[in-house]
Amino acid sequence: MERLDFNILVINPGSTSDDIGYYRGETPVFEVTVRYSISDLEPYEGKNVTEQLPLRRKLILDYLLDHHVPLKEIDAVIGRGGFIRSVEGGVYSINDKMVDDLETGRYGGIHPSNLGGILARDIAQYAGCPSFIANPVVIDEMQPVARYSGMPDNPRISIFHALSQKRVARLIAEKLGKQYEEVNCIVCHGGGGVSIGAHRQGKVVDVTNGYEGDGPMTPQRSGGTPNAGLVQMCFSGKYTLREMRLKLRGKGGLVAYTGTSDVKELEEFIRTGQKRPGSQITCSPEEAKQALDAMIYQMSKEIGALAVVLEGKLDFIALTGGLMYSRYIPQEIGRYVGWLAPLYVFPGSEEKDALRVAARRALMHPEIVKQYD
Repeated sequence: MERLDFNILVINPGSTSDDIGYYRGETPVFEVTVRYSISDLEPYEGKNVTEQLPLRRKLILDYLLDHHVPLKEIDAVIGRGGFIRSVEGGVYSINDKMVDDLETGRYGGIHPSNLGGILARDIAQYAGCPSFIANPVVIDEMQPVARYSGMPDNPRISIFHALSQKRVARLIAEKLGKQYEEVNCIVCHGGGGVSIGAHRQGKVVDVTNGYEGDGPMTPQRSGGTPNAGLVQMCFSGKYTLREMRLKLRGKGGLVAYTGTSDVKELEEFIRTGQKRPGSQITCSPEEAKQALDAMIYQMSKEIGALAVVLEGKLDFIALTGGLMYSRYIPQEIGRYVGWLAPLYVFPGSEEKDALRVAARRALMHPEIVKQYD
């Protein structure tokens, strides 16, 4: 009889938090989001994020100890995949080559998500069990025609919320009585960044690279901007390289138009006309609504463009991520694109559960585990 009750530790690091879960079979022993204070992270300001490893490792081990979880009980540890070389989707065993690439930032620099694979390997070595990552952000399944940008030396590349997108697509396919590998769908993950992917029979054949300035504007990112104007700004002498990077990611999008990236606060301001104490909002309620509607418009337009990529053969459209906790945003996107295909809304992130399921699948079927080389 196939074993199903594996004990799995999930580690999903962020810039100022760690999302951790430990599961005995389907039962969570604990699920917690640990947030680090400014004073916790102050000693690491300006340093390589890997210097935070001892702090984060100790915290995870303390949680296991507090919940009476012996390390030798753990069957597998799985972490969020970071910036490694571009790979196909799937579950990957963490090896020395992957850890080296994560630690040195060989592909795309040192992002906090890089810590997921490093921590998973670390703790798995203590526990004497395998370690994995699944569907990292650099999954690349794009069809050749999607790579053309108009500049041979600056091709379009694939960076997106692969873990979240593929998990939600798989869940909806199952609800429809189908396999993910049988369906065509579009998945939009909306958070601080937005990525929208065209999924054709298990492969993401085209996707907006929300990390590097592609696609719609977001709460914190500019998205695609007029090229000539951007080049002129870069050479105007008014802005440093760092300032221009922040305009693209960090201080672009809604925050540039309204003063805040907090969509919940913006919606409250639009509804009541009142700012919260200490609010960073710099515009009127009417201007805030125009900016929010512009973001929704751009997200919807990108979904429509990807419907063309799939030649209109769509089983469903899925909306996920933190933005979808809003009632207004998915409602308005549905108004624009609901005629294309059935629309499903999954607020929040499915990432922790996606990692748990991926690790269980890897333990049940070792033949599916891929090697990183």
